[in-house]
Amino acid sequence: MTQRTDIRRERGLRPRVLDVFSCAGGAGTGYARAGFAVEGVDIADRPNYPFPQHRGDALEYLAHLITSGDIERYAFVHASPPCQDQCSLTVGTNQSQGWGGTHEDLVAPTRELLDKTGLPYIIEQPNGRAKIRKDLTLCGEMFGLGVIRHRNFELGGWTAVQPAHVAHRGRVRGWRHGAYFDGPYVAAYGNGGGKPSIPELQAAMGIDWTDVREELTEAIPPTYAEWIGRAFLATTALGVAA
Repeated sequence: MTQRTDIRRERGLRPRVLDVFSCAGGAGTGYARAGFAVEGVDIADRPNYPFPQHRGDALEYLAHLITSGDIERYAFVHASPPCQDQCSLTVGTNQSQGWGGTHEDLVAPTRELLDKTGLPYIIEQPNGRAKIRKDLTLCGEMFGLGVIRHRNFELGGWTAVQPAHVAHRGRVRGWRHGAYFDGPYVAAYGNGGGKPSIPELQAAMGIDWTDVREELTEAIPPTYAEWIGRAFLATTALGVAA
């Protein structure tokens, strides 16, 4: 796929991003701040998601958009498929029965459908959890956040320059192998072992619209997607709505 330079939007309207496996809107909020109109899709009920959201199987919905031609409404697709199965740090967003359960590796089928859209896209995954190209790696310290939260991003149909990985200022606070460590970062996963309170986690991630721990620990910080969205807009003829 070649980098798209011919995308246009109607005058006065924001370009649309489709937020696939959208969970509670960490990525979506970042894209909105970057200048996109955001629409999400997730199989679970997400009342805290701050944008229009289709409830249903993400891959089935994406396939429907491709078949119907409605995918052309969008300029860009962001996908955060559930981590590779056996992931111990996250809870999949594509489970039919709420949180937890058996994780299914959906990265490959997600990529296959994204390639069929003909649109630029991004696939997000945590470190070591799925086989994606690591075209970008972002870290909370790059944005002055209270989490490290490394995330890898595969870019389809466009490119962006990897920002410098800023040195960490210390350790993640909490218990490790029977010893307690202090540090400037909180652990944005799990419940025990000195994990942060909900207000601490919200402040560290830059998320204030949900107080559900599972949604907070699933999310990427909005600043990541805002940086990506602005980088994408800078490579296209879309521009940003005033």
